[in-house]
Amino acid sequence: MSYICAKTDTSDRMTLSNVFKKETRYKAFFLSLLLSAIGFGLYKGVIDNYMAEVARMGEMDRGITEFFRELPGLMLIFILALFYRFSAEKMYKMGMIIMVAGMTLQALIAPYKALIIAAIFIYSLGEHIQLGMKNTLSLEYSRDGFGGQALGYQNAIYQIGNLAGYGAVIALFAIAASLGTKLFKPVFMVAAIFMLMSMLVALSLTGKSETDKSKSRFYFRKKFRKYYMLEIFYGARKQVFFTFGPYVLILFYGASAGIISLLFAVSAIACFFISPLVGKLIDRIGYKPVMIADTLILVIVCFFYGFAHHLFPMKTAFLICCLNYVLDSVISLASMASNVYVQDISDSKEEMRATISTGISVNHLITIFIALLGGWIWKVLGIETLFILSAILGLCNSAYASTIKVKA
Repeated sequence: MSYICAKTDTSDRMTLSNVFKKETRYKAFFLSLLLSAIGFGLYKGVIDNYMAEVARMGEMDRGITEFFRELPGLMLIFILALFYRFSAEKMYKMGMIIMVAGMTLQALIAPYKALIIAAIFIYSLGEHIQLGMKNTLSLEYSRDGFGGQALGYQNAIYQIGNLAGYGAVIALFAIAASLGTKLFKPVFMVAAIFMLMSMLVALSLTGKSETDKSKSRFYFRKKFRKYYMLEIFYGARKQVFFTFGPYVLILFYGASAGIISLLFAVSAIACFFISPLVGKLIDRIGYKPVMIADTLILVIVCFFYGFAHHLFPMKTAFLICCLNYVLDSVISLASMASNVYVQDISDSKEEMRATISTGISVNHLITIFIALLGGWIWKVLGIETLFILSAILGLCNSAYASTIKVKA
């Protein structure tokens, strides 16, 4: 934890209390994030294996599940329009309550595909409501000029929680394997308990970021058109890895829940250390170079993820794919740059909040179809084609990001 409280550069030592405004309740916000991240780490560590091993869901089933998991992101613009008078803090709390409901349902239901998808949809609804609010609150609670670092710290703290959840899954499934049993349902229940604790902490947040009542409910502005396009490209390319990255390792390479959780843990450790540095890099060199470099590296990652099994023995190819999954998690941190871009061109905090939330819905215009299409491409054309598509989308993202005009 000491790392996230201070930079390693002694000439520019910056603590959390200096990055964030003293009058804001960022500590309660971060504690809530930490607890929910632990719950998510537990959930994420087992959900893919649970669907593959217990519910017997294949490639197309995974694509259909992801369609419904991402659907709340598309619905978000209408949800936020309905509650546009709520502060970011109130929306964050609402999302947390829904997440608790979804996780509890997952722990209680029988392993039928329709019920699993319903529970995932409910949890995802709360998660997507929170998604824009987390970034908005981090930026609103930060001091001027430290938006990138604030988002970096937010990501680092979330990675700590994820790491704790993944570590618990690794230990539990190692014990379960020696006993010849599996612990999917108990893990879901513990995850629900952590989500409940996060919700109770979140309820202490006081609303300060009221929206401008004169603003329209549906917030689209011409000056943000490049941000919207970047969200579409980013949403499409990240969806391939988020949905099918772990599933390729499970179905194609036979990875167990313990191995998948170990991979997620390594990713969390890498992101924990690198996230604040990426935030600092965005503040120092600007968001545009980071946006461009991010997706150029993605091309290399996609090539090896799709073709490693043609170039190396299966065990070596599996290790290479694991390494590339971690690398993708790291370069995905650069998505913070687009939020700083919005902050830079927004006229007010209210406009920034509305635009980030709208961007999430725009992002999901493409991701819900990529989820369905991706399952079909994998089944019919193979994983090679699937990751070639992801690489092409990444190149489109870099090319479009290069057209951004940065303020002098």
